[in-house]
Amino acid sequence: MRYISTRGGAEPLSYCETLLEGLAPDGGLAVPEVMPQVDGETLERWRGLSYPDLATEVLGLFATDIPRDDLARMTAAAYADFPGDVVPLRSVGDVTLVGLSEGPTLAFKDMAMQFLGQVVEYALERTGDVLNVLGATSGDTGSAAEHALRGKERISVFMLSPQGRMSAFQRAQMFSLDDENVHNIAVDGVFDDCQNLVKQLAGDLDFKRAQRLGAVNSINLARITAQVVYYFWAWLRATDAGGWAEVSFTVPSGNFGNILSGFYARQMGLPVHRLVLATNENNVLDEFFRTGVYRPRAAAETLATSSPSMDISKASNLERFIFELLDRDAPRVAAAWRELDEQGFFDVASERPRFTEEFGIVSGSSTHADRLATIRDVHESTGELIDPHTADGVKVAREHVESGVPMLVLETAKPQKFAETIREAIGVEVEYSPELQAMLDAPQQVTELPDDAETLRRYIETHALR
Repeated sequence: MRYISTRGGAEPLSYCETLLEGLAPDGGLAVPEVMPQVDGETLERWRGLSYPDLATEVLGLFATDIPRDDLARMTAAAYADFPGDVVPLRSVGDVTLVGLSEGPTLAFKDMAMQFLGQVVEYALERTGDVLNVLGATSGDTGSAAEHALRGKERISVFMLSPQGRMSAFQRAQMFSLDDENVHNIAVDGVFDDCQNLVKQLAGDLDFKRAQRLGAVNSINLARITAQVVYYFWAWLRATDAGGWAEVSFTVPSGNFGNILSGFYARQMGLPVHRLVLATNENNVLDEFFRTGVYRPRAAAETLATSSPSMDISKASNLERFIFELLDRDAPRVAAAWRELDEQGFFDVASERPRFTEEFGIVSGSSTHADRLATIRDVHESTGELIDPHTADGVKVAREHVESGVPMLVLETAKPQKFAETIREAIGVEVEYSPELQAMLDAPQQVTELPDDAETLRRYIETHALR
């Protein structure tokens, strides 16, 4: 399996080469040269596997340059500290939650990031190189990345976050780490400003090579492929043996990475009826899937909401979907992104009927009032407590439930990460374990920087691994 760029200007790479590269040299994103396919017989063979073993099978279709025994060792290590089935399913009325927040940072990002930590270290050991990871986070990606990569000798992490835009718990998870290879940087701006800085430095090929920069945010293909696994896992547990029943998935989405993994699973042959994209008040993606016009908002127009991990206007992974929508025509994709840079939007409204008819994608949005009402309703009716991002998903999912088609909602985080919103919704204080309380009380280490690429360059040059 080789990987090409969405913009057509890069040589094909192997899986390990791709995950160390980050952005392609032409500014595009890595995508499979040919999407692997899975048939019904294979799905039935996978039905009884443990989560690490299923991950080995699914990831083995993408990471063909990694020997199977090595891959199995890495997936076993990645999910060793997750409890029980790793990804439990539980019913909350007319929808089923897919529990993706059982990892060390209580968020779905752990599902891919724990594997990424293993495979990046493996790839660097093969080459004898080092990697300086430059990433941007709106809340959960940063802590998941840092907890997966902390203490690794060949990796240093530079994580940008929007100053004052994360929950207190999210800040504590990141800023309480004191590992020498972890560098937290709070940028005076919003998430899109952080993401733009990452793209600006990664697009400077001389600087990228000199500083050995890589990426672990959702543009990293290893994260996308690792997330594909839990779509297969959830389908296998929501359907009966020997059947070919379709299910639908609702995915709270900001950067389009999580739902892109579901899109890939569907393209591989998993029987998915609908992929329901759920946004908050920053509903650029909902508007795109309703109109076919993609028009990201300026930083000043990106709202601070009670589901902060989705406070994103410009979705990094949408380019991978556009690549498939435009029939893998790389020049058309490159042209669309030039239009985006030049005029602030691009228009593929002529392709809009294919969103649902061919790709199965529909969308909806949620507000703060919706989140509070949904958290309250789920708690009162089932006793379950859900976080505000998952509440966005449940609210939108309920609008798209169809008779005879199970609706699975991807749980994105534990409610403990958003205590203020839980308190507002149901009037209850979230309880913390002694370990979590100690983290919240620990000293925090963070460097505050302006939204300025040159200042960030100097900081990285001073602290990067060589």
